[in-house]
Amino acid sequence: MGAADGGELAGVRRSLTRQSVLVAVATAIVDTVSFSSSGIFSVAPGVGAAVAVPLILADLAFAAPPATAGVVAVVQTVLRVVATAVLHGHGLPLKDGDMGFLIAGYRAGAWLSGRASLLIVPILALGSCGSMLISRGPTAHGWLLLATTAASTSLVPWLIGRYTAAGGAYVTELEQRERLRRQEQRAALDRALADEREAIARDLHDVISHHVSAIGMHAGAARMALSASRSATDPNSSDSGGDSPAIRSLAAVEASSRAAMVDLRRQLDLLHGRDEAGRRQPGLADIEELAAHVRETGLDLDLLASGTTTPLPESLDVTVYRIVQEMLTNALRHGAGRARLEVDERGDRVVITETNPVADPRDTDSSPHRGLDGIRRRAELFGGTVDYEIVCHPPAVEVGSADARNIRPGSAGPGSARSHGVASGTAENHWRITVSIPIAGT
Repeated sequence: MGAADGGELAGVRRSLTRQSVLVAVATAIVDTVSFSSSGIFSVAPGVGAAVAVPLILADLAFAAPPATAGVVAVVQTVLRVVATAVLHGHGLPLKDGDMGFLIAGYRAGAWLSGRASLLIVPILALGSCGSMLISRGPTAHGWLLLATTAASTSLVPWLIGRYTAAGGAYVTELEQRERLRRQEQRAALDRALADEREAIARDLHDVISHHVSAIGMHAGAARMALSASRSATDPNSSDSGGDSPAIRSLAAVEASSRAAMVDLRRQLDLLHGRDEAGRRQPGLADIEELAAHVRETGLDLDLLASGTTTPLPESLDVTVYRIVQEMLTNALRHGAGRARLEVDERGDRVVITETNPVADPRDTDSSPHRGLDGIRRRAELFGGTVDYEIVCHPPAVEVGSADARNIRPGSAGPGSARSHGVASGTAENHWRITVSIPIAGT
């Protein structure tokens, strides 16, 4: 933030410097042309040059720092009186334009403050009155006209500069107040969110973690009791019931509860705003471990991971893991005991494809698809897409068959395909979901 603010301030200063140089050059050109048009160079070129050079230098001084505004205003006042005296001494009329004198009054009001700014006003007024009296023009014959002209050429530019500076300072103060108000609102919102996260974390810890821990302990106790019972009834058993489906299921419940507690603790740490012991969120590197855990629950899973080894951004890495986790959970709930998972990490995107036989097609139609909605929402956060369908796999065929394609519902069935072999078995519906997430979307 500090570097950004410093760069912005430096840019503003450069812009103001360029504008000051432009004003100084333009003023010098206007005053030079105006002074030359009086005819002084044809009557007395040396004297004209002696006055024109300081006049040009005084105008170019407008490009100097604002602190010189008082000195420049005094110099401009003196030059105005001197130029008027020179022109009147040679019988020439007073030059019509005096841009430098007007801008000097404006800069004194805008850039000077306090006593210095107030002292410039009578100096400018005296210079304006003095030049009019020296020239003995129409404005010098009446005090009211003289005062009005002096005010218009000295006091009014000073007031305009004063008003402009005060208005700019007021706008700046309002902007600072608004910025502070927004910062306070943002800080209050952050505190409210932190308090809400703390409350959610307490509820999760007090309710969900208690029940999940109880599930794991009861499953472990039941597994050990069942193993002990089988050992007592069959002392000669070498595995003490380790191959029993009931014991495998209890072991899977126990392992799942432990994994749920690990994930829950991570979420609680995130809600509390910390990550104890430097633990990271799971990602692509943990897919193999997730697959092994799913296989322990009884799912025959084929995992195929390919692509680059470039680490993904942390948020996308966690999202990919959660999508795979939801896919495998759906395969366990609605599948027929086996699944195939392909994770292809390409240079520009990650493509995840999961396929599994459907145990009961009617279950797919009646399901509210909450898992799919969760997958879709996660993918859409990164600009990804989700496609899913039910494909009909034909029955196994003997060697020489020309039909090994997946046939979608509504198309010609397996019996319509040309085959040189003899089909065996029955057609099987498979659920397939494909998630494609661009890596550049992070």
